[in-house]
Amino acid sequence: MKGVLEGEESVTLDLLRHKMAEFAKERDWEQFHSPRNLLLALVGEVGELSEIFQWKGEVPKGLPDWGEEEKEHLGEELSDVLLYLVRLSDICGIDLGKAALRKIELNALKYPAGPCKCSSKKHKNNNNGKKNNDSEG
Repeated sequence: MKGVLEGEESVTLDLLRHKMAEFAKERDWEQFHSPRNLLLALVGEVGELSEIFQWKGEVPKGLPDWGEEEKEHLGEELSDVLLYLVRLSDICGIDLGKAALRKIELNALKYPAGPCKCSSKKHKNNNNGKKNNDSEG
């Protein structure tokens, strides 16, 4: 596996997918990368990410009161979550970038800007007038 930050290379989901597949193959870990195992590993990493914020109360945008070591640790845990998500989507045959763009489009229809603007409350009705009980994600 080549170095982490090679020149001016742009970081894309496809690049991460390729690097994760290469990483697993070099270690013969593909045999362990079932959807279930990857999902459970992802959940564990989300738990580790949550621990960073657990007793901090509300944290302002940009983390102005955090030291560089704390921010670096946060970046590592965020990266773990992202990398497991990318690997899981690859193993499941899902194009994560396209799925995410589609989801943004669906959310734009589900939560139109007018009725939802400046409100954290769930938009109660979708375009068909049916009550909406599912989560945003």
